Amino acid sequence: MNFRLSSTVRRGLSGFSPAVAFLLFLSCKGELPQENRAALESPFSDENFIQEVHEAFFVSDLPEENEVRDILVEQDNQVWIATAGGIFRKPESDKAWIPMINGTDRGPAYAVEKDEAGSIWLGTWDGLYEAKSDGVSKIADVLGPISELASAGEEIYALGPKGIWQKKGGVWEKTSYAIARSVRDAIADDKGQLWVATDAGLYLCAGGSAILYQNTDELISCYARALAFGPEDQVWVGAMGGVSVREGQKLKHNLTTKEGLPSIHIQSISRSPEGVMWVGTDRGVVRYFPDGSRSLLFSRRWLMDDQVNQVAFDKTGDAWVATQNGVSHIRKFPMTLAEKQSYFYSELMDKHIREPWICGVLRLEAPGDTSTWKHSDDDNDGEYTGGYLAMESFRYAVTKDTDALDKARKAFGFLKLLFDVTGTDGLFARTIVPADWTQLHDPNRSYTERELAEALVADPRYKPVEQRWRLSADKNWLWKGDTSSDEMTGHFMSYFYFYEFAATEEDKKEIRTHVARLMDAVIRNGYNLVDIDGKHTRWAVWSPDRLNRDPDWASEKAINSFEMLAYLKFAAAITGDEKYEKEYRRLIEEEDYLKNASQLNRKNPAWKIYFDLTMEGYLFPILLKYEQDPEILKVYQELAEEWMGTQTEGENLINNLSYSLATGKKVNVSQTVAFLRETPLDLVDWPIDHSKREDVQLVHSPILEESQISQLPPPAIRATVRWDKNPWAAVQGNPSQVREPVFWLWPYWMARYLDMIE
Repeated sequence: MNFRLSSTVRRGLSGFSPAVAFLLFLSCKGELPQENRAALESPFSDENFIQEVHEAFFVSDLPEENEVRDILVEQDNQVWIATAGGIFRKPESDKAWIPMINGTDRGPAYAVEKDEAGSIWLGTWDGLYEAKSDGVSKIADVLGPISELASAGEEIYALGPKGIWQKKGGVWEKTSYAIARSVRDAIADDKGQLWVATDAGLYLCAGGSAILYQNTDELISCYARALAFGPEDQVWVGAMGGVSVREGQKLKHNLTTKEGLPSIHIQSISRSPEGVMWVGTDRGVVRYFPDGSRSLLFSRRWLMDDQVNQVAFDKTGDAWVATQNGVSHIRKFPMTLAEKQSYFYSELMDKHIREPWICGVLRLEAPGDTSTWKHSDDDNDGEYTGGYLAMESFRYAVTKDTDALDKARKAFGFLKLLFDVTGTDGLFARTIVPADWTQLHDPNRSYTERELAEALVADPRYKPVEQRWRLSADKNWLWKGDTSSDEMTGHFMSYFYFYEFAATEEDKKEIRTHVARLMDAVIRNGYNLVDIDGKHTRWAVWSPDRLNRDPDWASEKAINSFEMLAYLKFAAAITGDEKYEKEYRRLIEEEDYLKNASQLNRKNPAWKIYFDLTMEGYLFPILLKYEQDPEILKVYQELAEEWMGTQTEGENLINNLSYSLATGKKVNVSQTVAFLRETPLDLVDWPIDHSKREDVQLVHSPILEESQISQLPPPAIRATVRWDKNPWAAVQGNPSQVREPVFWLWPYWMARYLDMIE
């Protein structure tokens, strides 16, 4: 299969370094549809949709020159900005910003505007300037500071705390309009009317007189800061509290945090050529689409700063956003899911695979700067490489491309090596790194008696591990111990998908041998993973004595019983060795493991974690495929229905698809396809702090322990995804890492296999 990008995509990303090839919200359709269980007669057609990418610009190293207050884009795509440090211009083909006023006149600037004749007007601390092809000149008859400019046809106005000037017949004259001096924004129409937003309210200036609107039946509040013409001669007024949409001389309605504004503090309003209203706030920008939908853009993924001071549009309709800390250029281009797959797969192969075939996260030496990436270890390298193995298995099942099979074998080889490298017969490692690595997560350490006492009081099950990293016998690797139960689950999930969807008979023989060796050790060690110290690891405990008879392990009883039943059933099914089925039955009949597992969806709220939902999704396909006893199978089927019934928003694609694969019922298909389209191309794990937003509430649902938000955030405003993470989390992200794109590629190829996408 050819994974090169199409010419359309290459053109869309041309001129971008890897650090700025970012995707913004794509479909322009607001909230995800709430389809839950609609089986589709035909798959989604992979048609073009609109992708957007974010290109970030710093103006200079000076903070005041990055405080961008106004922005203008000419037809030749030259960009003009007014900043707290002066006026700057950026030619289309250049990255550098050129100062337009120098010397003693250089200082704070507020506004840029272009008139019908082609002149660029600049409002600054000391007055008004005109920029033409032959240079910049100051207008003597206009007194500074000029904080706002407005033009319509031949009319152009310059406004500031000292008055309003209008250009007539080539001469600037001061008008007689008596308005509040706190001018915040101004717009003019072709009827000779000037609208002015001030701290006293909204003024309509025409024919030498000014009408003031400030009452709450006229504006949401009198602190008016932003203006734009909307559709059908509407005037949109941004004020403290929200946006007042006025029609004629009357207030039509208000937009508040209930209608998606993340803050009551409105900074700007702009209308795009397509009729989309962009409302800038101090916590991001909301786009209101003509069809009534909306989308919020915020965080460093999309904006240089969440305070959006102005938005302008170039001749193609792309947006240029003036923020409090630089300029954001948002470009759009058509793309298909197949092209997106090619892009993500190229990123994966180019950067995220490290020896001996580990798929993992990247570490950034400079936060957010992808040019500084280095390979990094992760506690869950085994699980996440298991996800990669699953992806390659489905890619092979769809395409029969031997490249996918070869890479699946390499990933399985790494997972097998994790068992071999420890030199023990009862443990596989979390991960390995080259022996000469010096920067590691969780380095070896020692504990004082006081630290041990503190840890034991906090968690009586805590196991101090001073030597997490050990040198392999061949001295090539450092391996990390204290392996967890979720690693085991990730391994078995990937063995299952490789075995069923890609492996040849020779591969299957190797999988059977490996699984048998691993399960024999687990059974021999009392249903635990035993570390090199002869004791079970902190989390990899499935023994009846712990789960059934130790109250401190009650929280793990349901999920760990479910896990062990799945491991044994898989081993029994693929090896044909009846000892695994015998142990499986013994745990059900003598130790109540099936009864324990039946409580998966009814756990005490204190024990419920989002992570467990994904672990269950890893294992349901195994149990529903291999279980032959109708009574036991019915229990698993009912559990799967309960489990999927709690996920009505379709937020977890792996769970959607695992359920569909296991049951034959296609669920949450629209949500799955929408996520694949809307997911950002940007893999930097930018921090996303939803707690700053006023359009959502902080809640403790669906997970009691965590701080979450009341609405599932769309993909564009989530941190980069791993499917075992809670998507409702209020605060997410770490800008010092880049996530591997398996989170997208895995469900894409699984959806292709399930015939959800053509």
